[in-house]
Amino acid sequence: MEAVVEATDLEKVYGETTALSGASLSVESGEVFALIGPNGAGKTTLVRALTGTTEPDGGSARILSASPSAVDRDRLGVLPQEFSPPGRLSARELLAYYSGLYDDARDSDDVLADVGLVDAGDTWYENLSGGQQRRVCVGSALVNDPGLLFLDEPTTGIDPAGRRTVWRLIEDLAAGGTTVVLTTHDMAEAERLADRVGLLANGSIVAQGTPENLVREHGGSSRLTIETAADPEAFADLEYPVERPERGRGRSPDSAVVVRDIDPAAIGTVVDYLEARGIEYTELSWAEPDLEDVYLSLADATERERTDRLADGERGGSGQSDSDESDIAQAGETA
Repeated sequence: MEAVVEATDLEKVYGETTALSGASLSVESGEVFALIGPNGAGKTTLVRALTGTTEPDGGSARILSASPSAVDRDRLGVLPQEFSPPGRLSARELLAYYSGLYDDARDSDDVLADVGLVDAGDTWYENLSGGQQRRVCVGSALVNDPGLLFLDEPTTGIDPAGRRTVWRLIEDLAAGGTTVVLTTHDMAEAERLADRVGLLANGSIVAQGTPENLVREHGGSSRLTIETAADPEAFADLEYPVERPERGRGRSPDSAVVVRDIDPAAIGTVVDYLEARGIEYTELSWAEPDLEDVYLSLADATERERTDRLADGERGGSGQSDSDESDIAQAGETA
């Protein structure tokens, strides 16, 4: 199948800060590709390099069989992470304005319907809620009915109902043959929408594949989370490995323990263990590994490698660090 987006060893440096370090990817026609990664990983810089708004220092990129700076803009839709249209135009007027930039644009009311804002079409942009404003911005990237769509964190600030509207829209676009590249911090969003996912860390894509394959290769084992103040040492006689939960899952690591490699049928054994030893707990929850486990595992591993390299450099007398993001911030790198 034809590759609509191709990037090979892209490099971008701002001052002493490396934003992209050999980033490579390929996205096929009709595919939804999600870029995930921590803040400062280079996601926005990569999108900017692929859409021709940032010139990379090295490597190569092609979209729609042309260089990003030479591509036919009528075939391309781009939603940047930061987008602030005039506040005293209505949602309908804004979409009509952006439609006027193209020879063969869609009807503004049809786009309003797509993003679920028919009833708010005559409301000034500045009077819309943050989520409604973001949906207008999504709509602005659709007025030319693009064949290739870049969405940089499209659902940021959108409420759950509005988020589902945008998700269904992206699914419908993909079903109609539109190629979509999106960035997100929402692992559920990536898992639902993406045919393939790429994890960007420290400027390079460290893993990519279908969500299912990434979970199978990097997600780890099933887990039983026990909400308890007991230490993992209290489970020394349990036949399963027990540890503190990873940070980043909305709970304090000191308020729970995680039992690994356990089937649901064996949960009763753990309950018997707790009761026999008088270990107090408030909740049990069992889960299979998911894309968030992949994200935490790979991002943590990459960060440890980076920290080790920096420590080796300092021991060797070098004080230079690629962790200073001041130059990236000045250049618009916010993701």
